[in-house]
Amino acid sequence: MMMETFEHILLFKTNISHDADKLALGNLLKQTPEIEHWNIDMEDEDRVLRIVSHGLTHSGIIDLLTQHGYECCELV
Repeated sequence: MMMETFEHILLFKTNISHDADKLALGNLLKQTPEIEHWNIDMEDEDRVLRIVSHGLTHSGIIDLLTQHGYECCELV
């Protein structure tokens, strides 16, 4: 049986705190074709953003979000 790896799942702590921010973030991420799926846990104190992508890196996502005024750092 082959084990699935999770290297393509990127996790971030963000400052997304309002539904309007979540909507704006969604519109931004939809414009990035390398993102296969994303979600954000608005209930978690870290506002955890999970991105599934086989082509992007943590630093690429952090750059993208900070360019648009969001705070974002990798969760390890």
